[in-house]
Amino acid sequence: METKYDVLIVGSGVGGLYTALNLPDSLSVLMLSKKSDTLSNSNLAQGGVAAVLSFEDDSFELHYNDTLIAGGYKNDPEAVKVLVSEGPDDVRKIMEYGVDFDKNPDGTVQKTLEGGHCRRRIVHHKDTTGAEIVKKLLEEVHRRKNITQVENAQVYSLGREKDGFCACILLADGTATTVFADYCVLATGGIGRVYKYTTNPAVATGDGIRLAYELGATIKNLSYVQFHPTAFNGPDREQFLISEAVRGEGAYLLNCNRERFMHRYDDRLELAPRDVVSRSIILESRKTGSNDFFLDITHRDREYLLDRFPGIYEGCMQHGVDITKDLIPIFPCQHYLMGGIDVSLDSRTSISRLYAVGECSHTGVHGKNRLASNSLLEALVFGRRAAQDISALKAKGLPSVEPVEKQLDISGAPLPKGMRTEIRKIMQRAYFVIPDEDAVRLGLKQVDRILKRLGAGKFAVTPDYCEALSLATVAHIILKEVDKG
Repeated sequence: METKYDVLIVGSGVGGLYTALNLPDSLSVLMLSKKSDTLSNSNLAQGGVAAVLSFEDDSFELHYNDTLIAGGYKNDPEAVKVLVSEGPDDVRKIMEYGVDFDKNPDGTVQKTLEGGHCRRRIVHHKDTTGAEIVKKLLEEVHRRKNITQVENAQVYSLGREKDGFCACILLADGTATTVFADYCVLATGGIGRVYKYTTNPAVATGDGIRLAYELGATIKNLSYVQFHPTAFNGPDREQFLISEAVRGEGAYLLNCNRERFMHRYDDRLELAPRDVVSRSIILESRKTGSNDFFLDITHRDREYLLDRFPGIYEGCMQHGVDITKDLIPIFPCQHYLMGGIDVSLDSRTSISRLYAVGECSHTGVHGKNRLASNSLLEALVFGRRAAQDISALKAKGLPSVEPVEKQLDISGAPLPKGMRTEIRKIMQRAYFVIPDEDAVRLGLKQVDRILKRLGAGKFAVTPDYCEALSLATVAHIILKEVDKG
């Protein structure tokens, strides 16, 4: 790892990877992974990528309309137009990188249906689409000599320098180092671990949002949190996701009495957008007095299910549930963030030379609720746009940041136990699907006390401390937004 790079990319999900691949070979790029290079929300994405790849019975206008309807018309219309019109070419590009989407017998790309879509337009690789895309993009990144990738490297501080940035990084051996870059792209993923239960992996603690916030970047609509209606209802903190594609292929939602109930809440039944289904489950749970809910896909052929959903089949079997003959216990939990670091159509933040892509960014495409399988598409489209904008600016020969000697002190007192757990309890109680106004006000006061303690105490800079600071920052912003209404 050198001291100076043209571009620093923090995060190695689809957004970070595709940004790197769209930068010219003449630029030196450093990509940092907080843990392993495959531990990301992108890697866990099951359903697929929504894109209009043919016009026989679909159109950009239909995809545009579906996205606006799902988002409650709180979307940025221009951003949605960019997403749906440019996305198909990016999907074709990753296919050139070797991404293997499932095919029909005639060789055409297979498309599935998910909630909120009026057409089958989601291309997929079984039920492990994200992992397939990450794998193939990583292979391409490793072929690029201008890209250096470092795992187990956590950015704990990002400073603005003249003509660039200085990133202070915790390494796997517990030491710290600095790296300078002319441009920085935050691609750090979501905030799921601010909740007690989430589909997100352990790394999703909102670090990029905290780093941008500390720099003074505009953070927008962080309270636009999506709760997925069909996470496996088990005891684990990280809940196993039952993809929306399962409902797209005909699964029924059942209450504790094994009865379908969605007709009481929405004419679209099981294929209503995620926020509608999650809210319906919560209202039905209050009506029945039970949190027992199920998905039933047993009416589909066993061989079809094993071929179409091998990952979900295996994941459920690990919990003793055979989806070909058993009901799948489900309940909503935190899944995705629609808000984040506010960016332009070129992924520029309000801080010069700082970009954000993927889930940590707020492009405006999702509105208040993300349409299924638009997330990977967003990461591709706006990752490419960030790379194109950086490339154009670099071509102008603008001044470059000069590395300077930095004295790093990461010593201090150990972090008291329980801070992150307390934050998660606060968020789960105050803002889960349907906000509790009293709990929001109390929670904001409690989170602010934790945030003040983290800032005032001389704690050692460790991964645990960094994550606690990120979680407290994110919780503060969310609850403050909700409290203001």
